[in-house]
Amino acid sequence: MVRLQLSIKADLENVTDLVPADEATFEYFFQVKCNSCHEIHPKFVSLNRSEEREVSGSKGATANFVWKCGLCKREHSAKFDPPSVSPTLPYKAEANGQFAPLLTIDCRGLEFVGFDPRGTWRCVGAESGTVFNEVSMEEGEWVDYDEKSALPVGVSKIESEWKRA
Repeated sequence: MVRLQLSIKADLENVTDLVPADEATFEYFFQVKCNSCHEIHPKFVSLNRSEEREVSGSKGATANFVWKCGLCKREHSAKFDPPSVSPTLPYKAEANGQFAPLLTIDCRGLEFVGFDPRGTWRCVGAESGTVFNEVSMEEGEWVDYDEKSALPVGVSKIESEWKRA
C-alpha cells in the first residue's frame, strides 16, 4: 500500500479557499499507472469519495477505485482517506503560486501520476467573503467579478504534483 498526496498550485486573483464544490460527489480525474508493468493508462479515470466498489478476492473490502490493468491484467485499487481523517484541504491565497496539499489517497498496486482539475469548484472572495459556488475549471481557468469588493477575481495556471505521503 502506498499513500499518495496530491498537491496543487494555482494563481489566485482576489480569491482564497479553492476546493471542490461538493467534496462527497466531486469527480476527480486522475491519470493512473500500473506498478506491476508500469503501463500508464491512456485516458484519465474518474473517482469520487461517495462511490465504493468491492475489491475482487477480498473479504468484503471496498475501494473508491478498482482498476484492472489492460496490459498485465492485474487488479489494483485506491481509496480516499475518510474526510474525518484527511479532508480535502482548501488552497489558500497564502499559498498562491506554490504547491499545497489537497488530498491523500491509499493506493494498492497503482499510482496516480496526473490530475485534471475539470469540474465545479468553490472559492471565496479574499476581500469581501463572497462565496463563488460555480467555479468551472473546464477551460483550465476561471474569471469573474466580485461586486462587493469591486475587484476582478480568477483562478488560473493550476498545476499538480503527486508525492508519497
